[in-house]
Amino acid sequence: MSKQSIVRVRDVMAATYVMIDGLSTVQEAIRIAREHQVKALVVNKRDADDEFGIVLMNDIAKKVLAKNRSPERTNIYEIMTKPALGVAPELQVKYCARLFERFGISRAPVIESGKVIGMVSYNNIVLNGMARDDAIESFE
Repeated sequence: MSKQSIVRVRDVMAATYVMIDGLSTVQEAIRIAREHQVKALVVNKRDADDEFGIVLMNDIAKKVLAKNRSPERTNIYEIMTKPALGVAPELQVKYCARLFERFGISRAPVIESGKVIGMVSYNNIVLNGMARDDAIESFE
């Protein structure tokens, strides 16, 4: 019997992520997301006792575009999800996928010691985790 490799969020996460201030406008957020080619932005804490937020491009489509709101006059804090459901880098990807399913989300910031260190999504889990030869057996 061979030892199965455990794939963790740290192994599959994208180390690239973009932080934004909640007072930024949606127009600024779109520009930043396009510039960095990301599908989600992490909203920074206001202070040490606050929590991170997250805004996805589909949040902008549903809460701004579909409702005919002005991107120049809508702030990120008005449409973001807060608190963002963060995941630990040591979490096994199979449990991360279950967490995503349970809470109806598709991506989350990876948080270690109170700091964002990356982003993880279903795409990361499937393409970077399950595609590894040593990982296929660990999902069974």
